[in-house]
Amino acid sequence: MTGNPCWQAIPTKFSEAQFEQFVLPHLAKGHGRRGPAPTLSLHRIFNYILQVLYMGCQWKMLPIERNAQGLPEIHYTRIYRTFRRWQAVGCIDAIFAGSVRSLHDDQLLDLTVIHGDGTTTAAKKGGDNLGYSGHKHLKGDKVVALCDRHCNVIAPFVTAAGNRNESPLLRDALPRLSQMARAIGMDLQGTIVSLDGVYDCRDNRKAIFNRGMVPNIPENPRARKTSKCGRKRRFNPAIFEERFRTIERVFAWEDKFRRLLLRFERVSEVHYAFKTLAYTMINLRHYR
Repeated sequence: MTGNPCWQAIPTKFSEAQFEQFVLPHLAKGHGRRGPAPTLSLHRIFNYILQVLYMGCQWKMLPIERNAQGLPEIHYTRIYRTFRRWQAVGCIDAIFAGSVRSLHDDQLLDLTVIHGDGTTTAAKKGGDNLGYSGHKHLKGDKVVALCDRHCNVIAPFVTAAGNRNESPLLRDALPRLSQMARAIGMDLQGTIVSLDGVYDCRDNRKAIFNRGMVPNIPENPRARKTSKCGRKRRFNPAIFEERFRTIERVFAWEDKFRRLLLRFERVSEVHYAFKTLAYTMINLRHYR
């Protein structure tokens, strides 16, 4: 049974029944080409991965339980390799897509308004897909995510280096939103897409209109001395103010997972896989 769609606590581990419902159908079968089969169940291994995401510790510092002989029941490298294999074959993305499908099937999505925004994560070490943001005064990467009115992340996020402008990234995020909508049967015709002024440009508004949606973006004066010529853009301030209770709240909930407060991974795909898992847990808070 689902709870309140907005205020359920975000889970950091799964019961066996939850794992079999939301995770197991999307995992790759088998244990890889090398080494013996793991002695632990996939449920236990997945919860260890969630523990790394929540605690933010190094893999070698992961607290692993002891078996009957007093030895660690599994080595941390086995957990890491399993996580990398799931990430490489697309299992993490499939788990996220499954969470969106479950919310849609249970009518827990409110797609009358979609809120979008970007967030920047500082990088502790070097790595790929990094850049220095002069606005944030840090070196890191950024993502642009989209959520509904109930703070559910409904599409795969797009990524870029920290020195990239967010506005063009929206045109990469919208096709992923449309692809997700087609995959699970979401109807986005007439949906209002609410964004802040940094996304105000002709190309972004056209991309939203071409997908049957309506932009709700405040006009960005961009240091103009006079008002812009032409017809005044449609804008609802009440809908725009919802972003502080929706997409900004999602980014605040993301900080619960300490692995995402700073980027320690040099390989960006590992960091983004952790972020995808965090958004999946935010979506599945309804099923605790």
